[in-house]
Amino acid sequence: MQSKRFFHLNTGFFLSSRLVSHSKGNFSWTFVVIAITSIALGLAIMFIAVAILTGFKNEIREKVVGFSGHIQITKFSETSNFEPQPIDSKQDFYPKLQNTPEISHIQAFATKAGIIKTKEHIQGVILKGIGTDFNWDFFRDKMSEGRTFLVSDTGRTDEVIISRKIASMMNLHLNDDLRMYFIVGNLTLGRKFRIVGIYDTGLEEFDKLYVIGDIHHIQKLNNWTAGQVGGFEVYLKKFEDIDRMGVYVYHQIGFSLDATTIKMLNQQIFDWLDLQDINVLIILILIILVSSTTIISTLLILILERTAMIGILKALGMPNRGIRNVFLYNALYIVGWGMLWGNFLAFTLCLVQKEFSLVSLAEETYYVSVIPINLDLLNILAINGGTLAICYLIFLIPSFIISRVVPVKAIRFS
Repeated sequence: MQSKRFFHLNTGFFLSSRLVSHSKGNFSWTFVVIAITSIALGLAIMFIAVAILTGFKNEIREKVVGFSGHIQITKFSETSNFEPQPIDSKQDFYPKLQNTPEISHIQAFATKAGIIKTKEHIQGVILKGIGTDFNWDFFRDKMSEGRTFLVSDTGRTDEVIISRKIASMMNLHLNDDLRMYFIVGNLTLGRKFRIVGIYDTGLEEFDKLYVIGDIHHIQKLNNWTAGQVGGFEVYLKKFEDIDRMGVYVYHQIGFSLDATTIKMLNQQIFDWLDLQDINVLIILILIILVSSTTIISTLLILILERTAMIGILKALGMPNRGIRNVFLYNALYIVGWGMLWGNFLAFTLCLVQKEFSLVSLAEETYYVSVIPINLDLLNILAINGGTLAICYLIFLIPSFIISRVVPVKAIRFS
């Protein structure tokens, strides 16, 4: 039984290779080339679409997380505002969360609403106070001018960094004085800062809002003690863990505190990102439908062109399954070359864009200045595996025509 199966396997490969070599001069070869091109272009477009989508979502996520962390721990309140109630910086949950494998960093923060006033302009902003534990990696990569500043436990610095958006709106420059006014109770208190750095994240909604300064200023304005902060920002190693870790952190911090994920704080942005998945899904479905039509047409032409051969093979006793395998091996040849060229084209275009950033975007609309590319191995394997599976299933449809071919009629009218 095994030797018979091996014989049919070898026969199928042999006949398939002969079909490929002899069809190059025939009319059907044009459709084979079209099918290979269709698969290559379809795979390349799917590859690039997914790479752009995941890259775009990752870029936006990183920018939003850079301002607020993945999870914020604050005092429980029925209202959400930029002036949280103070909590003690020394918390019982802190050591346990810091040693949790999914958490990469925890830092204290405080925010206070204020107004920037110049001779010509006035603008409402949020002063975000940071401490000695602040991780500067995100802002350090986004600095367009100047530098970051150092926060000390022993003193208070007047240095701040502002966004390029605020600098442009208020006509401010590096090393300029920055005057801000805050409402404390029934009083309006002013503070003078010095701009030592200008950052630019491209996320306009946040750039026009945040001024980064020393947390000691907020503690002084609010009459807090040195051990009181507005809350904690929790950074995770993987964004995919955010929902699960949000629940975990909530159950660790006690009833008087609240843990809110960045997805909950910025629901509109993340809902908008989720909508992009639908757009890409529609693109993938349309590409699959167009490519499927081309592939089915090609295989039908190959089968009809070889009707006489099918009749002869049936007359010689070859079963329908064996004859179908001949055309399926031929189809795999088409798919193999299509996937090879498709991957090559997609990889080349993605790497060129990733390296040289040739295609740009309107940053004020899309939050990124160039089209971002994310080459993820799992996505690449999923696209290639899905393409191979879909093509194989599509090839099965026209191959069943073989079972309806009558040997006598096929040979007589050939």
